[in-house]
Amino acid sequence: MSIAFSIVIGIVVLAVVCAIGAFNALVRGRNQSKEAWSDVETHLKRRYDLIPNLVETVKGYARHESETLEKVVAARNAAMNQTGAESGDMEKHAAAENQLTRSLKSIFALSESYPDLKANQNFLELQRELTDTEDKIQASRRFFNSMVLSFNNRVETFPSMLIAGMFHFEKLAFFELDESERAEVSRPVRVQF
Repeated sequence: MSIAFSIVIGIVVLAVVCAIGAFNALVRGRNQSKEAWSDVETHLKRRYDLIPNLVETVKGYARHESETLEKVVAARNAAMNQTGAESGDMEKHAAAENQLTRSLKSIFALSESYPDLKANQNFLELQRELTDTEDKIQASRRFFNSMVLSFNNRVETFPSMLIAGMFHFEKLAFFELDESERAEVSRPVRVQF
């Protein structure tokens, strides 16, 4: 066997090993992103389960605030109907979840108008559990976004982008704030005494 032939065989074997490594890294990244999304969904499910209890507790104190309660229930149902972590669905799901978050803020603001409700043990416990769940959702979203960033970097960088293109690996969508939440976050906090 000639030296040139051995070098060519060595280069081909090295290229195949690199291609296999890149493909496996892309598969791992996609699967890690899916796992991270399922963690987000687990916490979202918990939030969906807590909301009806919270609404029922508030109903007992604020019967004439049905419009606020109906908005919360409608936002919960819209968010529950959005499923999946595919690029197109992910953006719709994020928008529905962001709407639900805004409507939950309105129910907590409503509680400020009813001192008896604020002191109700069931309401306080549900509020605490929901706040804890919201914190877990935020942490899960951050983890999901870090997995998506890692995967998207693999899809877009050389040489793994060649493998990604051949096997149709597509970039994943981040779980982001919608425009109204971005505007809300950028406003300064007002403290009044």
